[in-house]
Amino acid sequence: MPRIKVSVIVPVYNTGTYVDECAPSLLEQSLPSDEYEVIYVDDGSTDDTLPRLERIAAAHANVRVHTRPNSGWPGAPRNLGMRHAEGEYVQFVDHDDMLGPEALERLYEHAKRNDADVVLGKMSSTMVRPRRVFRHTVDACTIENDELMQTLTPHKMFRRAFVEQHGLRFPEGPWFLEDMLFVTAAYLKAQRIAVLADYPCYYWMKRDDGGNNTQHRFDPRYGFWPNIRTIVRQIKDGTTPSDDPDALQNRLLHRLYQVEILARAREPEVLREVPADQRPRFETARRLALEEFPPAVRKGLPAVSQLRAELLERGDFEGAVAFAEHVRGVQAHGETGEPRWEDGRLVADVGLSLVRGDGEPLVLEQRDGKHWLDPELLGGVPGTEDGWEVRDPSRLAYAELVVKDRDREDWWYPEGDLEVRLEPLGEGRSRLVASGRLRLDPERLAGGRPLERGPHEVWAYVQFLGIDRLIRMTGDATANTPAATGPGLTGGRLALPYWTAGRAQLTLDVGPRLRRLGPDTADAAAANSARGRHMLPLPYVAAAGSTAPAPVKVTVAALTVNAELVPEGGVAHLRLPARLELPSGRHPVTLPKAPAPVAYAVVRKGAVVGLEGPAHRPGTGRRLLDAVKRVP
Repeated sequence: MPRIKVSVIVPVYNTGTYVDECAPSLLEQSLPSDEYEVIYVDDGSTDDTLPRLERIAAAHANVRVHTRPNSGWPGAPRNLGMRHAEGEYVQFVDHDDMLGPEALERLYEHAKRNDADVVLGKMSSTMVRPRRVFRHTVDACTIENDELMQTLTPHKMFRRAFVEQHGLRFPEGPWFLEDMLFVTAAYLKAQRIAVLADYPCYYWMKRDDGGNNTQHRFDPRYGFWPNIRTIVRQIKDGTTPSDDPDALQNRLLHRLYQVEILARAREPEVLREVPADQRPRFETARRLALEEFPPAVRKGLPAVSQLRAELLERGDFEGAVAFAEHVRGVQAHGETGEPRWEDGRLVADVGLSLVRGDGEPLVLEQRDGKHWLDPELLGGVPGTEDGWEVRDPSRLAYAELVVKDRDREDWWYPEGDLEVRLEPLGEGRSRLVASGRLRLDPERLAGGRPLERGPHEVWAYVQFLGIDRLIRMTGDATANTPAATGPGLTGGRLALPYWTAGRAQLTLDVGPRLRRLGPDTADAAAANSARGRHMLPLPYVAAAGSTAPAPVKVTVAALTVNAELVPEGGVAHLRLPARLELPSGRHPVTLPKAPAPVAYAVVRKGAVVGLEGPAHRPGTGRRLLDAVKRVP
């Protein structure tokens, strides 16, 4: 009997229908069913969850169900699942999430190939932003790669022998951040950690009923503040203290300070919550910051975060609110040049910067040989009357382009990096900007594989001075010209770039699924003819770098036939079958739902003897780019 490679552990409590929605993704894995097991642990459900689990187990030999009295939190069920696990590796999954179809097979192979103690699989989500840690696949690293701290949820694969060797367990009972305590302990102990970024392994889903949110974060029953203190001390116990902000301990604590401590003193929370509720949280965060976080952590923050920390640690709640009001208005501004096709890639020059709420650039002022934060952000902020010095404008600054598969919530990183620099504006002012080039390869962007069919949106993430923004990359679009540039033929498929309605976001429809190809009557294309051939060049469809033809259904007169778009000489050619059951004459060739012919087929005795562009019949159609219908 094959050995069990992976044990999937799923804690459940009053899950109801969600368990049925999650189950197919676990039970239809590409890994053979006799090589993995699914262990459900019911935490004392009071609804029909247990009967649902028992029905699933009865139908699948690799599913086991265990029960326990209610503990009130996922930690105890996960621990029970680990005690019953037989797999070489364990993978934790929440009952309302899903795995990619090949997740277990790919994660296990990556783990074995690299002898990894922990494997992070690429996460896709309806709830969170893209994470840089999943930009590239990593064969082996350690906690020295502090980007690991971007993902502290338990949805990872752990070598079971490693877990047992170090006695890793989740805290049991109501314990907020129980996953963070477990994962940071694993990171600190692991000799080899791998990252699988070229396949979406885990889909972290938002429940319609809000059942998986963090609405109880500050409920004293769940111990948020003492639990943060415990996690901080665990990191400090496992690392060496240092006054250097870039030392490992301080880099690891940086994430906790920014996300769990400073969040109490910044927008949106400090502006959204009732002051009577938020002020005590602010004060508790202040005490924890002063008691547990070394000064080097604050020293390593970028300028805006340093000012937030200053206001928090001196207890200036009103000052933090005033500063948050100013920063809330700051937006990222993106500029997208004219898109074009180059060597099978969609290419566009891009630029990014930050602007204030009034639309003016967020600037740094220079005086006395130093940089100072834009004074428009400091109005009403005590202690900044003489300004706030920006000691290192580029501290932790970066910008990157990301492409979102709209249908699947997958984020992909196109090739190339954006350059961040300080741009002079004159009169002693400057601003941080990022610039570079989008290079979107539809045939390789999805982890070296072709993009799935459907729309793919271009976004950018910016982090300057401690202000982070995720923005849509937009451009100039009008109601009559939603197309961003001509279509491309890549890997045997059409790809149509367009600006979305309303937001004018640059999007590539691969397949396509939403857009449709229309006719073209530009002089260079409409007057084409191909006498003696059944293939007509379409210069408005780029095909450089493509070798495979794309199938397309066309209507010739009233006859629907299978045709092809064939790459040749850098452009696509429309190729019809050599013979058509049509009478002799000229017959219009129309693409699906197109308002006018893209060509005319010349037929003689059932044989296609030539193709002609639509200009051979004056007055037909519009340019292809104008004929692509608007799609929201």
